[in-house]
Order: sequence, then structure tokens, then C-alpha cells
Amino acid sequence: MTVQASTSRVGNGYAPGRLLTPFMPAVFVWLWSTGFIGAKYGLPYAEPFTLLLYRTLVTLMLLGLMAWWMKPQWPSARESGHVAITGLLVHGCYLGGVFYAIQDGMPAGLVSLIVGLQPLVTALAAVLVLGEGVRLRQWAGLLLGLVGVGLVLLEKMGLGPVETFSPWTLVWALIALLGISLGTVYQKRHCQQVALIPGAIIQYCATGCLFAMGGWWFESSEVDWNLQLVLAIGWLVLGLSVGAILLLMQLIRMGAASKVASLFYLVPPVTALEAYILFDERLGMLAMMGGGLSVLGVALVVMQKRGGIS
Repeated sequence: MTVQASTSRVGNGYAPGRLLTPFMPAVFVWLWSTGFIGAKYGLPYAEPFTLLLYRTLVTLMLLGLMAWWMKPQWPSARESGHVAITGLLVHGCYLGGVFYAIQDGMPAGLVSLIVGLQPLVTALAAVLVLGEGVRLRQWAGLLLGLVGVGLVLLEKMGLGPVETFSPWTLVWALIALLGISLGTVYQKRHCQQVALIPGAIIQYCATGCLFAMGGWWFESSEVDWNLQLVLAIGWLVLGLSVGAILLLMQLIRMGAASKVASLFYLVPPVTALEAYILFDERLGMLAMMGGGLSVLGVALVVMQKRGGIS
């Protein structure tokens, strides 16, 4: 299977047509932004690794049904190893780090700000590992996006003092940042020819083992089952684990890793808008300015010149 063939199909079915392709980044940003809301609803009733383990198990059941129906081609043992590493980085390190940082007392806005550095880390890794060319205009866009994210989150934190937390909490946030950054680059380099559904199943199997061990070592594994938790897990599975992750892997295949990473700059402004709609949180002038800067930064990174992608 050539790289061209692998990028035109999802499993054994055709990937979204050209008419849908322009909307894929916007859909991804929206889906990814809802993960913070889902975590906020679920974490009061289950510890982080335990919650993520149940999310992973339900996801595997759905993906198993999809694989049974689509009957895609499965990767070789060597390819499966690369896919498992990607899963441990993108799912295990990122999700585990974010959930535990919030659980341990770090403000959600500060966690988002730290993870918001991901496009810069990914762009640097793409240059060093993949040899991707990043122009001065694109670097300017990445930095501008970072400023925009900072303005949005500065307002969300109320311009007040940062809450105190242990150094280990900061370590969890940095693990999340490095996991999603390195996972994006690793996926781009080693997993291009793996069908999406089998790849996702392998990733979640590896990640499920990590969450199971983490829950056994660090947590009580107790769960307060109720409708809110069930709905939170349901959305985290359908919207994030299946929808957003498969879309992310497809976007990584379609474009340079640094350009895909720039989409994460749009997540905090979208999350702020969702919080305004759902929880009546104030969306002031500073946040709107920051959102505008983030959109402009993404445009500088991803816009094309005549004759090809700059």
C-alpha cells in the first residue's frame, strides 16, 4: 500500500470527499474543545485513570464493531509497535496528564495554557525529526497564536493570582504537553500507511493497559455511577475518542505536522465560547481579542501560496 493510497481511505472505505475536507479542521477544533467540558462533568465521580479506563474500554467496543463491519487491513507487527507508541503518547500521556493536573488542583485555564504551547513544540520537533520546513511567516503565526491563547486564558483566570499547587502537578501538565507534541510527530513519521480503525484499536489497547496499571497503583478505582457520569463518558467516547481522534489522525496524514498542530490554538477560544453559552461565563473584550489573534495566527501558519503550500 502506497502513502497515496493510505491517505485516500479510512479503513477500507473512502475518506471524506473534497467538499467535506475544508470543514474537517473546524469540526476537529469543536470536538476537541468539548473534552474539557466532558472532563469537568465526569471527574467529580471517578478518579482520572479510572475514568479514562472506562472511556477506553467503551471506545474499544465501538471500534471493534466498526472493524468487524469494515474488515480493514491490519498492520504488521512492527507497524503495530509504532502505532502503540503513538497511542501511549497521544492518549496516555496527554489525557492522563491533563486529567491529573486538574484533579491535583491546577486551574483548568492554566493547564490549557501549558498544553497550548503544543504547536510550538510540535513545529520544533517537526523540523528536527521530520525535516519539515517552517517559514518565518509560520513561526510568526505560531507565536501570535500563543499570545492570543494567553489573552483568552488570562481573562478566564480573572487576572488574579495563580492558585498554589505542588511541583508534581506541573509535571503532569508538562507530560501532557510533551505527549501530544511528540505523538503528533511520531504518527506523521511512522504510522502513515496504517488504516485508521485498526490503528486506533491498537492505540487504545496500549493506552488501556497504561490506564489500568495507573488506576491500580495510584487510585482506589471507586466510581460513583450516575446519569451525569454516564453522559460524560458517552460524549468523551463518541465525540473525542472516536470522532476527534480519528479526525486528528486523518488531518495529520493530509498536512504537515506543524500545520495540524496550529489548530490547537483555536481550542481555548472555542472552549471559552462554549463556557459562555453553557455556564453563562463572561466573554469580555480581552478574550475576544485573544480569539481573533489565535485565528490570525492559525491563518498565517496554514494559508497557501500559489503553486503549493508555503
